[in-house]
Amino acid sequence: MDVSAYLNRINYTASVGTDKQTLFGLQKAHLLSVPFENLDIHYKVPITLETASFFNKIVLQNRGGFCYELNGLFYELLHAIGFDVHRVSARVHDKNGVYSPEYDHMALLVTLDGMKYLVDVGFGKFILEPLTIYLNVLQNDPYGTFVLDPYETDLAYIKVSELSNGNRVPQYIFNPKPRSLDEFEGMCNYHQTSPDSHFTRKKVISLSNKKGRITLNNNSLKITEGSKTKEVQFNENQFEEYLKKYFAIDLNSAS
Repeated sequence: MDVSAYLNRINYTASVGTDKQTLFGLQKAHLLSVPFENLDIHYKVPITLETASFFNKIVLQNRGGFCYELNGLFYELLHAIGFDVHRVSARVHDKNGVYSPEYDHMALLVTLDGMKYLVDVGFGKFILEPLTIYLNVLQNDPYGTFVLDPYETDLAYIKVSELSNGNRVPQYIFNPKPRSLDEFEGMCNYHQTSPDSHFTRKKVISLSNKKGRITLNNNSLKITEGSKTKEVQFNENQFEEYLKKYFAIDLNSAS
């Protein structure tokens, strides 16, 4: 792991140590620099669960990825720096009120100075900074207010919810048990190949910035700045033009 190259990729210039300030700064820097995207799935480029592949794509090619790649590589960075970190399996809450299968999402847990933190750079618009594993305590994040509590159906899981109009809206549940990278292989393959996966249905790339967020899909561009949102519709054959203009990614030059 070339830590210096990774830190340069995420524009992290502060000092590095195994402390809370570094952990929070690294997650924030990552989310403001590396997009969430599923483009390889639509361009038929296989995504393999290999650290070298993650590093080449995200750091050397200046690309993004989805959870297995983003949190997979961020795990390696935190581990190389010296953090006590492990991968966890999360199950995402869908619009039908059902939680997805095990290994549907990868997140990270960091133990630091006797506290545990949920770390996640691979869930799109979610948390900008790690959440402390305090149960039933409201936590204010720059992206919203969140709360963790035991999952009532299976107490082996912790439920992560976001407050919206006073209601707790579930995001996902996770089991704190450490997981190896290869345990996510089945669901990683599923999301690349199954027509039932939301990742195979349309292209998407999304990145936070200090003013808001920019998201591009098959035929629309959405730019959010504070409370204002601008949306542009275009022909799908213009997708790569918008991708290059707004994300500085040229898929034709990728190697």
